[in-house]
Amino acid sequence: MKTVTVKLPDPLAAWLARRARELGRPQSDVIRDALRRSSEGQVGTSCHDMFGDVCGIINGPKDLSTNPKHLAGFGE
Repeated sequence: MKTVTVKLPDPLAAWLARRARELGRPQSDVIRDALRRSSEGQVGTSCHDMFGDVCGIINGPKDLSTNPKHLAGFGE
């Protein structure tokens, strides 16, 4: 396996350290996984793509997202 050195800005380095701790994995594993997903075109996946298997399974009004009457009193 080839070794590569990368300089990261402080906020990104902090995120990487935090994420590696959360996952209980080395930082190099997190970086490798991100690069692998990027090379496979998985980066930038939309929310719809991630939850596509559950989209449309809830019964309700067809105009829920477009009809203002459904927002009456929302946030009050």
